[in-house]
Amino acid sequence: MIARDRMSKLASNLVLLAIGVLFVLPLLWVLFASINRTAGLRVEFPTHATLGNFKAVLNTDTTYRPVLNGIVLCGGAALLTMICAVLAAYPLSRFKTRFNRPFLLTVLFCTGLPITAVMVPVYGLFVQLNLVDTLGGTIMFMATSALPFAIWLTKTFMDGVPLSLEEAAWVDGAGNMRALWAIVLPLMWPGIAVVLIFTFIGMWGNFFVPFMLLLSPERLPASVSIFTFFGQYGEPNYGQLAAYSLIYTTPVLLLYLLLSRKLGGAFALGGAIKG
Repeated sequence: MIARDRMSKLASNLVLLAIGVLFVLPLLWVLFASINRTAGLRVEFPTHATLGNFKAVLNTDTTYRPVLNGIVLCGGAALLTMICAVLAAYPLSRFKTRFNRPFLLTVLFCTGLPITAVMVPVYGLFVQLNLVDTLGGTIMFMATSALPFAIWLTKTFMDGVPLSLEEAAWVDGAGNMRALWAIVLPLMWPGIAVVLIFTFIGMWGNFFVPFMLLLSPERLPASVSIFTFFGQYGEPNYGQLAAYSLIYTTPVLLLYLLLSRKLGGAFALGGAIKG
């Protein structure tokens, strides 16, 4: 029996080790290739490390402007998504009506719609409204496409804030919006941080939407400008591509570091007025 348990644990550890290797190998390739002058598809430690790949991509047209465009595009869309998600999740969480379930099922259905299925009518609508090749129009559409997922997550976190705390604020004369701003939002900041990170990451890696709606090269975000590393016959410069990939992940890592302090201690005041 003991031998069987040991074999079972060994098999489980080997499977987990294999899965871990599959995740680590691409990361190692990016790290090694970024400092390798002759990088290829193989994971190999560079014999002569160089920073030439980073110097080649650190310029306005290749990196600085696309990254700034991506920050403006994804940051604006993420903030707009969060504002709308909070305002939509609050009545769904606090007021029970017969329309809550149909609305949530509709939101759930929207989360399953592939973006490619709606891009043709959306593009036609944008042409009629003269919103093609505008950052504002693209921000609104990206926020709209991310809103169903954000509403579901925000409502889940908002359900964890005790209603009794709001009732105490209502007794003191606070209205619904005042209670939302002063009571609910401070207690669910960890949840808002989680939703904001997931929303921003989903938008940051979105290639198809800005590729379809933005035409001018000076407006393209970093997720689209990555095409510049592919040559005429589809053969990329692997070293520069790896260096650009590391730079490309920096805004997401910085966002996580800035919001990570908000991810702990959620709902610490849940029992503040119990008893």
